[in-house]
Amino acid sequence: MNSQQLLTEALQLKASEKFSIIDALLNSLDKPDSEVNEVWNAEADKRLTAYREGRLKGVPMEEIFSDQS
Repeated sequence: MNSQQLLTEALQLKASEKFSIIDALLNSLDKPDSEVNEVWNAEADKRLTAYREGRLKGVPMEEIFSDQS
């Protein structure tokens, strides 16, 4: 069965069945990359250490979320 035939069949399903298929397909595309996660974790640790040691300045939340328009 090719993708067009599969789509034609899927379009005839009940809404809940379509949702289950869509959910499974999206989840299959969103696989965590452990190497990328390790890099980001190391970066977050470096930034936290720099902040705690006073080498990195924080920005107050009010300043970040203030309406500047």
